[in-house]
Amino acid sequence: MEAIDQNEKTLVFCANQDHALAIRDLINQMAISSDPNYCARVTANDGSLGETHLKKFQDNEKRLPTILTTSRKLSTGVDARNLRNIVLLRPVKSMIEFKQIIGRGTRLFDNKDYFTIYDFVKAHENFNDPEWDGEPQEPVLIDPRPRPEPADAIEEPLDEPDSLPIGQKIKIKLADGKERELEHTQKTSFWNADGKPISAEEFIQQLFGDIPDLFQDEAELRHLWGRPDTRKSLLTGLAEKGYGEEQLQAIARITNTENSDIYDVLTYIAYAARPLTREERVIKHKDLIFSKYTRKQGEFLDFILDQYIRSGVGELDREKLPKLIEIKYHTINEAISQLGEIQEISGVFMGFQAYLYRSDVA
Repeated sequence: MEAIDQNEKTLVFCANQDHALAIRDLINQMAISSDPNYCARVTANDGSLGETHLKKFQDNEKRLPTILTTSRKLSTGVDARNLRNIVLLRPVKSMIEFKQIIGRGTRLFDNKDYFTIYDFVKAHENFNDPEWDGEPQEPVLIDPRPRPEPADAIEEPLDEPDSLPIGQKIKIKLADGKERELEHTQKTSFWNADGKPISAEEFIQQLFGDIPDLFQDEAELRHLWGRPDTRKSLLTGLAEKGYGEEQLQAIARITNTENSDIYDVLTYIAYAARPLTREERVIKHKDLIFSKYTRKQGEFLDFILDQYIRSGVGELDREKLPKLIEIKYHTINEAISQLGEIQEISGVFMGFQAYLYRSDVA
């Protein structure tokens, strides 16, 4: 539960129906959410109740249930486009079934660029089976313009990069002479810009070397990160250099900063600064933030900060404001009556973020 975003829809494949029931109960005990329907079991024995849970899970507008446990029922025929995680707690010997299970995660959805497989039974070894994908086919050229030859044609298959043993911590010294601590809590692989496998240490060193092209010091990073538009531009710049959302989340995992803002991940790599969790950041800056706004505006910001703690810095994107208003106030008219006109609400939302990253707060 610590490895996933608990707001993301997840399928857990268990050994049998009793196992699925036990895992459901365990997840509900460990979850941040106290809703009894946060995790539900859907198996052959669950009948119409299971079908109801499945229907709600497939509805991209509904948040509950967020996690479903199953044994075999959901390996086929589940069209949940916003599924972000697949957890395998039972072996999958059949290649056909393995493809069907993986296919649950390949559905397209807005802002879904990837999905994650959490494999506890070595089912990922099926990817190495020739039956997985067959022989590669020649691409069909539909663009009549000349195309350059690939820069790095590979004659022999590449092995995955050596990964750190699970749970073992190591320290690496970067060019600034300071050490950073890495720990693999799950298998994580990295590739360089040429698509060649590299170690986690090499990837961190590569990021450290690229950072000066994006910001010169922590003050500039703080300035860029404290404004939604410039933060978005910086994230785009990072992605163009090979550090997209997936890579940044992987870095957070191996630096034990999964509950921190990406800002803290970057300052840890760039300057060896002690990372705060998102909750610690909110606690530290909440008084300053609330001192700048009215009581009702503070109530709205308190709600936003709670979403930020739960889900991450993405909740502070400009595009999230309409949805946050809808969740908190249900109608735009109610929000206006509480907070003022739309322009004023937007100003509060955009403006408070700079205070969240201030360095001069004790």
